[in-house]
Amino acid sequence: MSDNRIRVAITQGDTNGIGLEVILKTFANPTMCELCTPILYGNPRIATYHRKCMELTTNFNTIQDANDAQPDRLNLVVVDDSEVAVGFGQESNEAGAQALKALEAAITDYKYGKVDVLVTAPINKHTIQCEGFHFPGHTEYIEHCVGDGQKALMILMNEQMRIALLSTHLPISKVAQSVTEENIIEKITLLNHSLQRDFGIEKPRIAVLGLNPHAGDNGLLGTEEQEIIAPAVQKAYDELHIHAFGPFAADGFFGAQSYTHFDAILAMYHDQGLAPFKSLAMNDGVNFTAGLPLVRTSPDHGTALDIAGKGLADENSFRQAIYTAIDVMRSRQAYDEATGNPLEELYHKRREDERRNRRPAPQKNEA
Repeated sequence: MSDNRIRVAITQGDTNGIGLEVILKTFANPTMCELCTPILYGNPRIATYHRKCMELTTNFNTIQDANDAQPDRLNLVVVDDSEVAVGFGQESNEAGAQALKALEAAITDYKYGKVDVLVTAPINKHTIQCEGFHFPGHTEYIEHCVGDGQKALMILMNEQMRIALLSTHLPISKVAQSVTEENIIEKITLLNHSLQRDFGIEKPRIAVLGLNPHAGDNGLLGTEEQEIIAPAVQKAYDELHIHAFGPFAADGFFGAQSYTHFDAILAMYHDQGLAPFKSLAMNDGVNFTAGLPLVRTSPDHGTALDIAGKGLADENSFRQAIYTAIDVMRSRQAYDEATGNPLEELYHKRREDERRNRRPAPQKNEA
């Protein structure tokens, strides 16, 4: 059984936040290790300090290489073993550096095939900034590291809904510039493929939100809906045969619970999608990075510095991130197996065999 378990790489996140707390709480339940082989990347001294301060009993197996991970237990790959002061609730460049070391090590091991999926604990987007990390967040960094030209798509999800974002960590003053027909069609296409491959939905229904209040109110409050969004949605429907609909006014869409009629939603910008989502799903929401070879998830909350070190963090969102990573990986495996076409390979092999059989027998040399 252990050979078939998905190897889940887990990064420790910002070491002054709640990341290690929710990780240790999640794996305090031994049944979690029956679902996967968890491999935590971090500093064992810091992890031990968090465990002691929170009076947690979760044990972990300290290893130097992910290939040495043992089933039925939480494994910790040592990325740094130095003495580092933990200042719960404080912003610290050292805490950001520890987060980056774990992230870099996990990404490297994924490239070498040592782990299958990645679950990231929250980082502080300010303190992690350095020469090796100049990105707005995890999503952009991971796209840079493993995308190989493929584009990432941020999806916030729980059992009630999935919300993808046209633009992610972008200042509101620049959002309108990102609303182009090309960008919308690209994201609709990515979302549609993810729903099929990552979630097993054969013919997804996608709702697309408008940019302006009341979806522009027929041009009175903005023309992006009429001139850009609606034509893009229609083009995706007509030419790509994607079941996309909209644009919908965001307030009425969520207020009337219209999201229950769709498999996913494409929001135009970060807070348009995340504000209603977190109002409905703060304790079980998951951030999933679609569109890349690597399956990456995270809890939908941040470092929560205000409660760090107090033992108050709810681990359910992190637990759901583990579940989602496993489910998506299995869904991809099933999809790829079902849609693979071995007939072409067999056809070419048969033609090669026939060609060889038609060759004339070699002639013996005459004396």
